[in-house]
Amino acid sequence: MAVNHVYQLRIKLLDTQPSVWRRLRVRGSVTFAKLHAVLQDVMGWDDKHLYHFQIGDRAFEAPDPEASGENARRYRLGSLDLEPGYKFLYVYDPGDDWHHEVTVEGLSALLPDEDYPICIDGENACPPEDCGGPPGYAEILLALESPDDPAFRERLEWLDPSFRLHSLQPPFAVSVRTQPTSTPELSRQPLWPN
Repeated sequence: MAVNHVYQLRIKLLDTQPSVWRRLRVRGSVTFAKLHAVLQDVMGWDDKHLYHFQIGDRAFEAPDPEASGENARRYRLGSLDLEPGYKFLYVYDPGDDWHHEVTVEGLSALLPDEDYPICIDGENACPPEDCGGPPGYAEILLALESPDDPAFRERLEWLDPSFRLHSLQPPFAVSVRTQPTSTPELSRQPLWPN
């Protein structure tokens, strides 16, 4: 088992152009529930919807009476002995249907001076939450290219004015803090001065 190792993962949001991806390093001891929380933070999602990981013929998801998959809180990434090159799927928001391809790029020993998890690379901002999945995001990008086109007026009025396609600036540490009565809360801590 590789629970005492570090996994380098590449997460790519599928069916979007331009490409949205992140590279991060996490401990093998991370549960799939905490990995979900980390992916929410590094990708820029708001954690408002259901999720699951599909690894081979196994699904890991949040505990729920209607869930058909395994409890994501009970399984650790390193317990599955995933080798470099292995790919699996992380699905967020079944309504919008955001599929993320997760590739295990490598395994290494824990480094004493490195905080985990850490996002070390990536490109482009994540699509806005609840925008309608890949088709809705494509429409947003068209609207941003043609802001004076009346056909896109409603879409641009809906869009948060702070949205910036190229706003990602890794590296940054990701801290997962669990509050006593809530789900994990995440915050970004830039590793460079602003």
